[in-house]
Amino acid sequence: MKRISLIALIFLAGARFAAAQIQNPTSDVLGAHLNYGRGCAACHAPHNGVYGNGNAKTADPNAGQSILWGEDVASLYGQTIVTGGTGKATKNGYSEVLPSSMIAGTPDVNGLLTCLSCHDGNYATGAMMKNQVYETLPPTYGTYNKVPTLLGVNYAGAATYLQDHPVGTNAIVGCTATGTVTAHPSWDCTVNSNGTISMNGPLSSEFVQNYGYFVNPSAYTGPAVGGVTPAPVPIVVCTTCHNQHLMNVVKVSSANSGQTPGLYATMFFLAGPYNPASPNAGYGKTGSGSNQTAQFCRQCHGGESNEMNGLSIATTF
Repeated sequence: MKRISLIALIFLAGARFAAAQIQNPTSDVLGAHLNYGRGCAACHAPHNGVYGNGNAKTADPNAGQSILWGEDVASLYGQTIVTGGTGKATKNGYSEVLPSSMIAGTPDVNGLLTCLSCHDGNYATGAMMKNQVYETLPPTYGTYNKVPTLLGVNYAGAATYLQDHPVGTNAIVGCTATGTVTAHPSWDCTVNSNGTISMNGPLSSEFVQNYGYFVNPSAYTGPAVGGVTPAPVPIVVCTTCHNQHLMNVVKVSSANSGQTPGLYATMFFLAGPYNPASPNAGYGKTGSGSNQTAQFCRQCHGGESNEMNGLSIATTF
C-alpha cells in the first residue's frame, strides 16, 4: 500500500509539473522587434548610436551616449504628455515632462523616452509606428488593421491621450497598510527605502504564490525641495510591464513566483505569464481559458484581485 501511494504521489507531482510548465517558444523571442531581420541593430547601433544608424536629424550631442540608442529622440525632448485618464490622480490625469536629454539620469529616459522614439508617430515623426502596425498582424487581431501609437490619435477621436495607461514620474505605485484604502485600493505591500516594492503582506504574498510578481516599477528620486532630497518612489514606465527583448516567453523562478520554475508563454512583450489559452492549448487553439490576463494586471491593481476580496484562486497555467 505504501509503495502504491508513493508511486501515485510521484505521478501526480509529474502531472502537476507538466500542467504548470507552459512551453518553450516556437519562434524567435525578439518577435516583432526583429524588425524584418535588422534585429538588435534597429534600436542599438553598436558604434555611434543614432549617428551610426543613419537616423540623426539634428546635431544632438547626447546621441549614442545612452544604451547606444539608434533612433533620433530630439523631437521628444521636453514635451509634456498627459496619460492615465481624468479622475485618476487629478482632473488632468498624470502629467509628464519628458527628459531634455538622453543622459538625464532619470528612469523615464530608458523606460519611456526611448520607447516613444519608435512607438509614437505624433512627436517622434520619424518613428516606425505612425498609426500603422510595423509587423504583420494575425487575422484574429480584430476589425482594424492598424495600431495607434501610444500618444497618437486612436479610434475614439482626437486628443485621446488621457485614455492611455498612466506613465511617467508622477505615475507612482503605492502600497497601503491594509490594502483597503477606498479611493485607491492597493496591495498590502511595502515601498522600500530604495524605491523598490516588496510584496510581503499577507494578501500580496499570497498573490505571489498564486501567480507571481514580474512587473518592475522604476525607482525615481524627484528634485530636491528646500534642500531636501525626497525618498525614491516606484513609478510606472513602459518597461515596468514590458520586456522589449522577449516577446513570447518569460522565465519563472522561485524568486518571482510560487509556480514551478521554467519558461512560460506570454504575449505583447509582457514581463509575466500572459496566455489566455487553457493549459497546453498553445497559441491560436481553443480551450477552456485561463485567468492569466487578469492576474497580470492585478500585480499593480491589487484592489481588483481575488485575494483582496476574500478569495484565493490559483492561476490556470
